Amino acid sequence: MPQSARNLIADPVAKTTTLTDLAYARLEEMIATLLLAPGEFLSEQVLAETVGLGRTPIREALQRLAREGLVSILPRRGVQVTPIDAEEQLLVVEVRRELERLISRSSAARATEEQRASFAAIADGLDRAGRANDALEFLRLDREMNLLMLDAAHNTFAVRTMQLLAGLSRRYWYQHHRDAADLPLCARLHAAQARAVAAGDPDAAAAASDALMDYVAAFTKAAQPEQE
Repeated sequence: MPQSARNLIADPVAKTTTLTDLAYARLEEMIATLLLAPGEFLSEQVLAETVGLGRTPIREALQRLAREGLVSILPRRGVQVTPIDAEEQLLVVEVRRELERLISRSSAARATEEQRASFAAIADGLDRAGRANDALEFLRLDREMNLLMLDAAHNTFAVRTMQLLAGLSRRYWYQHHRDAADLPLCARLHAAQARAVAAGDPDAAAAASDALMDYVAAFTKAAQPEQE
């Protein structure tokens, strides 16, 4: 494992409660940021040594990542990081648009005061990441915001569906952000959504979600490979 991967995973990327949660958070970020490359075969033992955790939480984390489409568990061959499917990503965006609006509206209506304060703090962090053009910090704050939004929405069914899409979206964005993304704009749109939720305004949160997804859809299409 390259040293850059060790440096990245040394800092937990999310608040975690179990070793499996920690293993998942670290491995998901490594996949999303392409340190574990599409098509790469993974060894539980090597991953355990890299992240400094036992094989049991690594195995459980890989099973969760498989449910989310980021790895495939292949009989007698092991675990492989899934390829990135550009056409599939357009379908992901279709579903995300509707779910994001619902979750944003619900979060604005149902978030606790503590959660609203966290959304406001995340918005400030997103602004800083955008101004600094810091893709990794943006990606981490984006994940933190997504998790908080899912928690605040209090809709188990929407949460389950969104969890299947988040990692695929994050990885696609990271793969293409240098060529097709406007990171400062993307960060501002996320921050606007977070602030609308923090303000407890469901209509503004839904509108901010739509504006963000308009950008995501345009980015996804811009990053599509040219047809010969």
